[in-house]
Amino acid sequence: MREKFVYFSFMISFVIFLLWTSPVKAKGTQHVTCGSTLKLMNVNYKVRLHSHDIKYGSGSGQQSVTGTSAKEDGNSYWLVKAGTKKQCTRGIPIKCGDIIRLEHIATKKNLHSHRVSSPLSGKQEISAYGDNKGEGDNGDNWLLICQTEFWRRDESIMLKHVDTDTYLAVSGRVYGNPITGQTEVVGEYSSNSPHIEWMTTEGVFIHPNDFKAQHHIHTEL
Repeated sequence: MREKFVYFSFMISFVIFLLWTSPVKAKGTQHVTCGSTLKLMNVNYKVRLHSHDIKYGSGSGQQSVTGTSAKEDGNSYWLVKAGTKKQCTRGIPIKCGDIIRLEHIATKKNLHSHRVSSPLSGKQEISAYGDNKGEGDNGDNWLLICQTEFWRRDESIMLKHVDTDTYLAVSGRVYGNPITGQTEVVGEYSSNSPHIEWMTTEGVFIHPNDFKAQHHIHTEL
């Protein structure tokens, strides 16, 4: 019995040691890197950028993009990639001023915009577009605007649509069925709008030199 107790105590201590020294515990990179999967929260409205396999009933008829207040919803995860027809090295920090794409994890479609009116506010429609391999077109390209050299996880950023010069924003209008309670996400024309800033929240951030199952998990509530 004593031997079992000693063994059990040793195993508990060993597990605690592993957790303390594991990559998850390590500080890791403070930047958003190529290949990271993350959620973006609108600073003003506190909703996370969200999509789902539900198409707009008007406008383009493409897959809808909304904002949700639910923290745990898996449909709010996006993969950070390089701009259309380009590649970035997994784990390399994304530079402010880079052209990026955000691929919706669940449906493989890219965050997209075009000169189509949004359904509730009449601003510019934001949709998710592309095939099941994550391939879309130039309307998937976004300019990353931030204040430092690289995209830090703790700073607010703006995303400017390359084709139309509008900013990813939230209008504050709320949908009814079939996406009741979710908020309209739009392309905003004014760079002075208070609704165009976003923050990184929950995510899996790839460490620059770690590719042997050593990605770092960062959760911010």
